[in-house]
Amino acid sequence: MIEMPIYCLRVVDIRISLKEAIYLLTGWFTLFIIGTDLFVISPLLPFIAQEYEITPAVAGWLVTVFSLMYAISAPLFGWLSDRKGRRLLIVCGLFSFGIANFLTAISQSFAMLITSRIFAGLSVASITPLVYAIIGDTALPERRGVWLSIVVSGHLTALWAGAPLGTLLEQFLGWRSVFISLAVIAALLSILNFRVWASTNQAHPEEAQVKGSALKIISAVSVTAFWAIAMYALYVFLGTGLVLDNHFSSSELAASITAYGIGAVAGSLFSGRVTDKIGARKVSIFSTVMLVGILALLGFFLSAGTWVYFLLFLWALIGYASFTSYQARLAEEFPETRGMALALNNTALYIGITLGSMMGGFIITKWGFFTLPLICSGAALISSLISAKRKM
Repeated sequence: MIEMPIYCLRVVDIRISLKEAIYLLTGWFTLFIIGTDLFVISPLLPFIAQEYEITPAVAGWLVTVFSLMYAISAPLFGWLSDRKGRRLLIVCGLFSFGIANFLTAISQSFAMLITSRIFAGLSVASITPLVYAIIGDTALPERRGVWLSIVVSGHLTALWAGAPLGTLLEQFLGWRSVFISLAVIAALLSILNFRVWASTNQAHPEEAQVKGSALKIISAVSVTAFWAIAMYALYVFLGTGLVLDNHFSSSELAASITAYGIGAVAGSLFSGRVTDKIGARKVSIFSTVMLVGILALLGFFLSAGTWVYFLLFLWALIGYASFTSYQARLAEEFPETRGMALALNNTALYIGITLGSMMGGFIITKWGFFTLPLICSGAALISSLISAKRKM
């Protein structure tokens, strides 16, 4: 786990001091643990459903209530962080996140389990967007894209590393052990974050302190909502489509998800460096336009044998380059209300994921799986048009 963030620093080729490296490693590990909690739920659902004698659909409410609580409460924490500071909220969030995971581990009823995941969603809402914001505050403006790309890669690494590690732990010690482990690590991270962010400033004095109205920020984050629909309407049903329509084996499906995960991390990391060189606005617009094309290609060539691995890698590479560069763009455009902007952006992300999963289910039922990438391409087109029309 330690090798990954160090490798990230080498990939983006930046010169940093020990203090700056500690900032980045802290952000990376914090988002890696948060991401692991988010992504590990899916493979654990069958075991949870079996123990509580419920259907997988009912067990799926664990994800739904978490996402809803996150989406509702993230803007509040963003607003508070812009006025009271981010450090205390992040530390308290990690401490309560640890408690929430401990409650998940000891839940004796499904009602208690649901309650613990609501508490977890509330806790994460005060961590993820504020880590992005505090990294945006701490980084020099000319390095902000790279710094944000590194911490975003921590969240994405959980997709292909953290979740499989949790699944492996379940096989030996049961699913409850996963949440006990997360609770212990979260407690340690709360101490680390308390120490690390003690000397950070709210924002760099050389930045123009431009206040963004709530309406202006909401308009800006609508780009992310359509981006999330384009990405997740397809991703949620990717396994179903590849197995049922492409007849992929378990090993082929695992290779597909791995190719996607590697592409996501690579896209996030490399977009950061390009963003700092040519500007967040240009990169975010260009990558979202490219996303329109790659989703259309997926619609036509998703059954093209081994080529599908390359297409999935390219899709994630371009898609997450778009997301990371847009996060940097928001951090740049709303320096005084950075916490609120990035919190609302994460709310828009979860709204898009929810709408995308609902839309994807309807589309594959009505018109079949191979229609889905083409409709997702249309959602990406809307995202790119809004992004291009926006001005600071």
